[in-house]
Amino acid sequence: MRLHQSADTHRKNLADELTPRRIVEELDKYIVGQQAAKRAVAVALRNRWRRQQIADEMRHEVLPKNIIMIGPTGVGKTEIARRLAALVAAPFVKVEASKYTEVGYHGRDVESMVRDLTSYAVNMVAGEMAQLVRSQAERNAEERLLDALYEPPDVPPTDGDHAAQRERTRDRLRGLLRKGELNDRVVEVEVVDKPVVVQGMVAGGEEMGIDMQGILEQMLPARTENRRVSVQDARQILIQQETDKLIDRESLYRTALQRTEESGIIFVDEIDKIAGRESGHGPDVSREGVQRDMLPIVEGTTVATRYGVVRTDHILFIAAGAFNVAKPSDLIPELQGRFPIRVELTDLTREDFKRILVEPRNALTKQYTSLLKTEGVELDFAPDAIDRIAEIAEDINRRTESIGARRLQTVMEKLLEEVSFDAPEIRRPSVRVDAAYVDEKLKELVQDEELTRYIL
Repeated sequence: MRLHQSADTHRKNLADELTPRRIVEELDKYIVGQQAAKRAVAVALRNRWRRQQIADEMRHEVLPKNIIMIGPTGVGKTEIARRLAALVAAPFVKVEASKYTEVGYHGRDVESMVRDLTSYAVNMVAGEMAQLVRSQAERNAEERLLDALYEPPDVPPTDGDHAAQRERTRDRLRGLLRKGELNDRVVEVEVVDKPVVVQGMVAGGEEMGIDMQGILEQMLPARTENRRVSVQDARQILIQQETDKLIDRESLYRTALQRTEESGIIFVDEIDKIAGRESGHGPDVSREGVQRDMLPIVEGTTVATRYGVVRTDHILFIAAGAFNVAKPSDLIPELQGRFPIRVELTDLTREDFKRILVEPRNALTKQYTSLLKTEGVELDFAPDAIDRIAEIAEDINRRTESIGARRLQTVMEKLLEEVSFDAPEIRRPSVRVDAAYVDEKLKELVQDEELTRYIL
């Protein structure tokens, strides 16, 4: 589709510029520390670009170097993978290995992760194509709105005076429409309601490797009805309808399938939960079976989706787990071999917490400052407050159970609970958060260990 060529060109140019060093620099804007993991994923991503530059006969032989990230919860494993995918606009899904079951058991089969990735790619490409046809869709929708607002008298088309009058009336309505003066007027538009099949409604579909949801949605007829809505709402409905008409679905699916195969990333969390040998009974009976079902997908196979067949040979798999009990060597040998790169992420220190609070572009202090600024309240975090918050988060992680950087969110939420609640009525324009303020709001909770377990 010619309309989509500029988006593909932009993605290619972006990939050309993303050297491993540049990738790490971009990840540093959002994630503190964990340089070994960042370097590993940066090289894996760059290798994809390198693969595209070599001859066809060799290109098919170069397989992605899948990665296992080993580290406790809350240290940045998911964020690294998610930000990596966002850098190159790659299809990305996060799945939890513990949610899958071996074929023959009730639950989700591992092929569904590829179907989820493909659906994500379709939505991603559809959004890009929609932006490219947006102007034309808006023009078409405007003409349809004018048709709904003005029904000309039934006169012969050869009547020049009536034709000119009709155009003048439409131009006058067009001007009012663009100014928003007709937004509250009610018009009648035709709306198409497609039946929605709830995921998992049909038992046995995934176990058989059949996309029953997609099949049923195609079989059930769409219903059309005339609905009376405001001009403002009608405009959005018609823009969406016109956008759907302008997008070439065949090109959309073809592009999405190609992007899934060539640049898709699947992040498999909690892979340590399926490590280990069979116990023969109980909830873990299918752990090794899930590994064996996952093996062909990671090695390279074909998966049928509602949009077409997807080959998984060049999808990048990034697995992660705390591995507190199990070890990577507890995975079946064949699966271990498909994850040749292993990186260990370290637990976060007090200094890391301090940096996380202020350095990243999405730092918590910046988030809360922006949120309360909408109420006219300026938060001012003193350096000693940052030190104290980091100290408290580290101490709670040590005394209870470590949840990494996520502890900062619980601490910050409790710290600013009062000011967040009172913000609309606060008379003073600025609230200074210093160490004394932190101790005042959190001292009782920090000292009472039982209370800390429940609240922080």
